[in-house]
Amino acid sequence: MKNFGSFSASASRALALSSICALSAALAISSCSDKKTTEGENGGSGDTTGNAGSGESGKAGTGNGSGGASGTGGIAIVPDPAKDCGAASGANLPALKLTQVADGFTHPIFITQPHGETERLFVVEKAGTIKILRGSTIAGTPFLDISDEVSERYEEMGLLGLAFHPDYANNGKFYVYYANLTNNTSTRRLVEYKRSNDNPDLADPGSARLLLSFDHPEDNHNGGHLAFGSDGFLYLGVGDGGGANDAHGATGNGQNLGVFLGKMLRLDVNGSGAGPNQAYAIPAGNMTGNGTLPEIWSYGLRNPWRYSFDPCTGDMYIGDVGQDKIEEVDFEPAQNGGRNYGWRLMEADACFNPNSGCNAATQKLILPVASYQHSVGQSITGGYVYRGHAIPDLRGTYLYTDYENGRFFALRMSNGTTSMQGTEITDNINPGRAVDRIGSFGQDEAGEIYVVNFDGALFRIDAK
Repeated sequence: MKNFGSFSASASRALALSSICALSAALAISSCSDKKTTEGENGGSGDTTGNAGSGESGKAGTGNGSGGASGTGGIAIVPDPAKDCGAASGANLPALKLTQVADGFTHPIFITQPHGETERLFVVEKAGTIKILRGSTIAGTPFLDISDEVSERYEEMGLLGLAFHPDYANNGKFYVYYANLTNNTSTRRLVEYKRSNDNPDLADPGSARLLLSFDHPEDNHNGGHLAFGSDGFLYLGVGDGGGANDAHGATGNGQNLGVFLGKMLRLDVNGSGAGPNQAYAIPAGNMTGNGTLPEIWSYGLRNPWRYSFDPCTGDMYIGDVGQDKIEEVDFEPAQNGGRNYGWRLMEADACFNPNSGCNAATQKLILPVASYQHSVGQSITGGYVYRGHAIPDLRGTYLYTDYENGRFFALRMSNGTTSMQGTEITDNINPGRAVDRIGSFGQDEAGEIYVVNFDGALFRIDAK
């Protein structure tokens, strides 16, 4: 599970999304003059499920399914020039340290920065507030306060995700994901907001637009991370619905393509025609098939607690929290959806529910690229690939940690194979595990990486 423990002495998740300028075809890209795009042909007509027609790489085409949703494809984007996309200069990692840059937050759970920002970081507090950090100073008035909408009935509930639209500088749109409890019905909500027209340090609470809402059977395993991929689409990682062992229905939610739970969802927030309020479109390339919800991008996840995209390659890294024995890191090459990461058939690379079959090859299950046993740690927090300029020897390295004990790990991917696979680097970066219960990593627009602990402090990863 991913358990934050008691609120009086816990630590959590802060995260700075790598915000890349990956706009869909519907966006004006004037704010992204530093990006190069390649326009492809228009896609064909959509299918009967409402999926958009496929298009060439670059500006993917649009399509309308019969009675379904229109969709727009992504834009092929060259690596963000603000990031350092070179390879590390050496095989060994440099000496690292955690430098505290701020303190005083109340149960922070996430940190991010809009594209093009250099001064402000936005920190999500679990109870339902988003605060602005400039340097080491926390703004006195929250950017957004939706605590009246957010439920914290259980430790893993709350305001869980925040993503700024890639064209936030022009359209002011951002997205949040949170737990809601109304009339004893527990739901998870994905909502779009806009910043205030009068004050860039304030959101407009009246701009709320519900994109997605669905019931959640248990209080734990919420997932909840939001991020825009290099294709310009919004991704949402959803947990399996909670309880233990994914004991929901004959196959469990993770393997049930008729529910959102245990999935990676992908939405075109620049389109319309899908969802309860027709508030988004279905991108071409999402999963299809009888009974498959068209929002699904991939499946077989238990509790994806923080995933990220490498801003230089578009590859996705997912930290998926295990059940009783194993924590795992899943790797998805850019734009390679439709993958089954195994839960509940498998826990990481071990059979978990053999009554449903367990053969990774014949069932086309994707095994993790790194894992560790519960004798090492019990709750993974997924991280980021370092793409900053300050630590050249760290470039291209994916960092992650264990929430329960503050152990740190590193791996590198090259052409789909791993090097430095799950190497523990605790003595290097966090000797004595002085900082534990790290809820999230973050990456600013310069590619530097941060971590936040649930007691309220924000740290940056620096070279010693």
